[in-house]
Amino acid sequence: MATKNKLFLGLFIHSKALNELEYLHDTAVGVDKEGKITIVERDCDEKKARETVLPRLGWKDAEVEVVKAKEGQFFFPGFIDTHIHAPQYPNAGIFGNSTLLDWLDTYTFPLEASLSDLAKARRVYTRVIHKTLSHGTTCAAYYATIDVPATNLLADLCYARGQRALIGRVCMNEPYTSPTNYRDESAEASLAATRASIAHIRTLDPTHTLIQPIITPRFAPSCTFPLLVQLGALAAETALPIQTHISENRAEIALVKTLFPRAVTGAADDSYAGVYDAAGLLTGRTVLAHAVHLTAGEAALVARRGAKVSHCPGSNTALGSGAARVRRLLDRGIVCGLGTDVSGGFSPSVLEAARAAVMVSRHVVFMGEAAPAGGVGEDREREKLSVEEALFLATRGGAEVVGLEERVGRFAVGMEWDAQLVGLGVVGEDGDAVGDEDGGDVDVFGWETWPDRVAKWVYNGDDRNTKMVWVKGRLVHARK
Repeated sequence: MATKNKLFLGLFIHSKALNELEYLHDTAVGVDKEGKITIVERDCDEKKARETVLPRLGWKDAEVEVVKAKEGQFFFPGFIDTHIHAPQYPNAGIFGNSTLLDWLDTYTFPLEASLSDLAKARRVYTRVIHKTLSHGTTCAAYYATIDVPATNLLADLCYARGQRALIGRVCMNEPYTSPTNYRDESAEASLAATRASIAHIRTLDPTHTLIQPIITPRFAPSCTFPLLVQLGALAAETALPIQTHISENRAEIALVKTLFPRAVTGAADDSYAGVYDAAGLLTGRTVLAHAVHLTAGEAALVARRGAKVSHCPGSNTALGSGAARVRRLLDRGIVCGLGTDVSGGFSPSVLEAARAAVMVSRHVVFMGEAAPAGGVGEDREREKLSVEEALFLATRGGAEVVGLEERVGRFAVGMEWDAQLVGLGVVGEDGDAVGDEDGGDVDVFGWETWPDRVAKWVYNGDDRNTKMVWVKGRLVHARK
């Protein structure tokens, strides 16, 4: 929570709609001690803000912290990572030539199992929280491990550092796909451990101000059907969100059909989405990562249930899983956000994920994988995502995916101040950088429009451009 009322001055940029950014030039935004936006005043410089805005709010000038954007800087909503595996962070960039299932056995499961050592877990989790915040990620949907104390530690660290997070103890009890030394003993044991972690998080943050539990079956092949059903019942009982994976890799999809025939699930079909639906896990609070190979029937089912999708373009490319057709999902009314999917994804940066989303959407067209509703040619071009759309997925889309659309993702009165101050490199008349600000690889010469500058940030930006980060009004990262 913020300790003082704050006044932010300068340019504010946020998503107004899926394909439209709104630019609020010369604007003042007031944020109270609770971290909520109390006023958004346009055409307001610092003098006017101090003379008219502060008195209107009843705030004393000397007691207000003022943060003013410099030349080349702007305020942007914090990024929301809708899918990231906290314990896998040390493996970011390590996947060899593996595909999904081999990669899990070779790299992922051994590392996750080792984090039952709480000293090691603390080291890893402290770093991944720091790193994601430094990239402007104000909210993350984290997968933890099967270990309850380690999962609880992740929640403790996020809460102490001030990062908004959904924390899920991973559930996996299927002997065929899970290592002997890294799986729940039974469905009942998995459910009991999940309840224990939920109880800890609720004690830590009873009102879910920052941290909330999320029910997390790793993915269907790692769970027996009785466990999936029990987790679905737990979600209904607690009204908690759910996160899992779906249709990431073709071999994985084939495995689902083998492990979950209709005779076992009672589902209308043997589709991946059908398995989750039969278990009560396909709800309006469900976050489905990947959805690369969803059939038309599965997409229709996901849309009917109101489940959301976390698009992870970096991971899907790195592991060779495929190119998700995001436009097709959006056209069906399926809400989508972005996930880094560390460590299947090699970068903890949601900005990198936005960049990858734009690129992958073009490859969908290049490879002829698009299936336009009305034919070919220009209709196929619709598959491409714009910079504006990628940034919507990174903020407002992500907020809706994790159920926080009424609290974060845009700058409006009543919303909470989850934001980042972004700085671009301003080039002087002599060709040198102006001032001591490190703009990284983003050079702005002054003749670019603001949409062009934002595009430069998306394509060339990194954590060097993230100057300050706030969550619920609290400063949680400042670049030195």
